[in-house]
Amino acid sequence: MSSIIDNSINSAIVSGQFGLQKSFEGMTQASMNIAQRSAQTQVSEDGAGAVLTNAAVTGLQNIRETLPQSAGNMTSELVSLKLNSINAQASAKVLDVAFDTVGTIIDTLA
Repeated sequence: MSSIIDNSINSAIVSGQFGLQKSFEGMTQASMNIAQRSAQTQVSEDGAGAVLTNAAVTGLQNIRETLPQSAGNMTSELVSLKLNSINAQASAKVLDVAFDTVGTIIDTLA
């Protein structure tokens, strides 16, 4: 019985940590896509009328080539950001419950 409890607790902790990691990766990707799209919009609205603007455009093009390309639109990126935020909160709750359970088991066995 003890090994079943140990395995369940370990599984919950690993699951919670994995969920947090995936959520943060998703939020990072969505944030990068939003920032890239915002920069592209600003450049296309302002135009390239001066040398400084041309230098900024060239710099943004270099950055765009190094960043992952966005497959979605702004709405889907914002939805992705919110979804991953909710997933992170849920994973944190899983970890919280698992740690509380471990504390209860320790108190019971002590």
